[in-house]
Amino acid sequence: ISLWKRRAFQDLGHTAVFIVGDFTALIGDTSDKDAERPMLSEAVVAKNVQTYFAQAFNILDKKKTEIYYNSKWLKKLDFHEIGKLADAFGLHEFESRENIARRMKTGRRVSLREVLYPLMQGYDSVAVKADVELGASEQKFNLLAGRTVQKLYGQEPQDIIMTAILEGLDGRKMSSSWGNVINIIEKPNEMFGKVMTLSDALIERYFALATFLSSEEIKSALSRGPRDAKFTLATEIVRLYHGDKAAQNAAAEFEKVFAAKQTPANGPVVRVGDASLSLTDLLVAVKLASSKSEARRLIEQGGVRVNEVRKTDPHETISLERAVLLQVGPRRFVRVKT
Repeated sequence: ISLWKRRAFQDLGHTAVFIVGDFTALIGDTSDKDAERPMLSEAVVAKNVQTYFAQAFNILDKKKTEIYYNSKWLKKLDFHEIGKLADAFGLHEFESRENIARRMKTGRRVSLREVLYPLMQGYDSVAVKADVELGASEQKFNLLAGRTVQKLYGQEPQDIIMTAILEGLDGRKMSSSWGNVINIIEKPNEMFGKVMTLSDALIERYFALATFLSSEEIKSALSRGPRDAKFTLATEIVRLYHGDKAAQNAAAEFEKVFAAKQTPANGPVVRVGDASLSLTDLLVAVKLASSKSEARRLIEQGGVRVNEVRKTDPHETISLERAVLLQVGPRRFVRVKT
């Protein structure tokens, strides 16, 4: 959501500043967490960075974007400078943050490292001389910290714009481990199918936050009932990231697979070297699950089918002497052969 807001600024003639938090990521931000985040290694951060640009430039205009890595300036800060930054904030301000207060009340650990994060993000605003900083609403403290730190360094305090937080498909916070996330770089059919699994209670919110349809168009779509409304929503979301043709094809494929109860045309074929595998190992082998624990969870929750038959035993052996159709969730199909 905040990336699309940045794009709106670009379309109005502004330059977007994209800061890769390769240094702050080492520390970790707990603004939206109920527990302390572990410190990340530089190797892990470097690996994660590779995915940032693929996502961001699916929305931002690269020609109107400046890119910085905040290690460039944060690595240079000495203890004297950090002390100067820390003096601009009171501990009571940090303790008043909702998630921090809740953890302290229940006796859960809050590290001093976490206190440093807003200082570092605030210094980012100084380093790039930010006019406006955008972020989700749970970032309020960090965004305001930028104003405080800019005053300390004699700069005009930035304006801030806070955007809403979009819930996951099931109404909970978005989490890859819960499988309720739509990634903006997903393939059209996958994206379309995931939108169609959206909780009915969230349809209007997704229209408002994830599309550019007018209020009149949204009202019209909602009047046609949840299923048709989600079909319009899915089409609009796929169009945003993949274009008109891909959206039309994804819509047609969804109708064919689910309305006509057909298996997807030209689905991917994956070959494995074993004549048989446990269902858990098979899901990992064909990359429909990232780990055995995720595979077991998917199976036990009833989200896995083999040749259109639901499977619930993670240890069941699947014979691969003949090709099988393996399905995870509503939209992920793979034909498996030896």
